[in-house]
Amino acid sequence: MQCTPPSSPVPLLPRASPPALPAPSVGEAAVRDDETVTAWALAARSGDADAIECFIRATQNDVRRYVARLSNDPQGADDLVQETYLRALRSLPRFEGRASARTWLLTIARRTVVDRLRFNAARPRVSDTDDWQSAAERAQTAQLPGFDEGVALSQLLDRLPYERREAFVLTQMLGLPYAEAAVVAGCPVGTVRSRVARARESLICQLETAERDAVRMPVAA
Repeated sequence: MQCTPPSSPVPLLPRASPPALPAPSVGEAAVRDDETVTAWALAARSGDADAIECFIRATQNDVRRYVARLSNDPQGADDLVQETYLRALRSLPRFEGRASARTWLLTIARRTVVDRLRFNAARPRVSDTDDWQSAAERAQTAQLPGFDEGVALSQLLDRLPYERREAFVLTQMLGLPYAEAAVVAGCPVGTVRSRVARARESLICQLETAERDAVRMPVAA
């Protein structure tokens, strides 16, 4: 469907039942116009199915990337995305547009991830390796088949402390201004700037170490 901004504000009506989430549209670019996304969210408060679908399509890529990096669990990202939007749709009638809808949504995504991490931490562990596939990817080196820059970035980000990884993903990967990232993370802007700077330092240090190690590796005959 073609998503266009609502022509006029939509009045708040009683809460509607959350609809099923639409499947991602292949090749569809995410809408970066926060005013348009917020207008869709405001229109969606009435249960407008078209506005809800446009809002989800415009934001789901950012939500998926954010929860995947923040949770350090790419395989569980779809469940976190689904839960984020279910929570968001239940809360839409109370959304007043004081902050951008994207920032508001990522705040909900953050709470969803934190709740999942707390739940997982409380569960008894049945194995030292919860996700063997992720562990294998992290152990893979650049010299092996199947290596790409996306895997390399995942490996580097996984090693960052939680707070630095979050700040880096919000500002450097999702493109949020530092002020909005601070709202999502629930901390001062200066703290976000400091975390991003330290994340960059750590990433550069890891890259330099990886390059030195690659030089020292013997070349197969």
